[in-house]
Amino acid sequence: MFQSNLVYCKNFFHYNLYLKLSEFYRLSSLVGTFFDLLRVQFYPKIKRLLDIIISALLLILLMPIFLITSICIKCTDFGPILYWQKRIGYKGKLFNFPKFRSMIMNADSKKQAIAHKSHHQSSITFKMKNDPRVTWIGKYIRKLSIDEFPQFYSVLIGDMTLIGPRPCLPKEAAKYTLTERQRLESQPGLSCIWQISGRADIPFDQQFLMDIDYINNRSLSLDFKILVLTIPAVVFGKGAY
Repeated sequence: MFQSNLVYCKNFFHYNLYLKLSEFYRLSSLVGTFFDLLRVQFYPKIKRLLDIIISALLLILLMPIFLITSICIKCTDFGPILYWQKRIGYKGKLFNFPKFRSMIMNADSKKQAIAHKSHHQSSITFKMKNDPRVTWIGKYIRKLSIDEFPQFYSVLIGDMTLIGPRPCLPKEAAKYTLTERQRLESQPGLSCIWQISGRADIPFDQQFLMDIDYINNRSLSLDFKILVLTIPAVVFGKGAY
């Protein structure tokens, strides 16, 4: 009799434990779903607010560098200070993409002659070390990524974001496969995973995989991590040329 009661008590205890664990897992699932909804709903809004605040602040703080860089570019060949390109944005939308000009004025017309020297050996992107079209000041501003600083303006007006896949050229996007067009499912950014992992040293196929990994896992914490790691990437200039 005593033994049967003991078995009953054990079974009753296990049953209650099972009910409590089931309730715990159910609540955990509901909490997880709630936070997933918050992330989907508020992540873009918080990200946009941070883009505005940080880009506006940096545009003000970097004014002395903007001024010095502008003078150096102008004194080199008296050409335009900024170089504007059409780039592909979110969902394939074209936007004006500014950079401090780091090359000679007719650089685009001479690209075809050196296209075979691209170290990426890819039909998608062109990257060349010691590009002869780069000016003396261009070597320095490219090494320190100063040529990219005008893009804080693009972030401020909403064409770009601080963290996201780098925007591609229309002729590059035209060569994308359907799979590679997934890169366009995120707003283009100033920095991304491959920007802090080797930049131009990383071939396009690996860049694509890193961009898709970011798109599938993006969050404020990941954005903050990439933003912080961008600082040493810029300072040391690995893969910047």
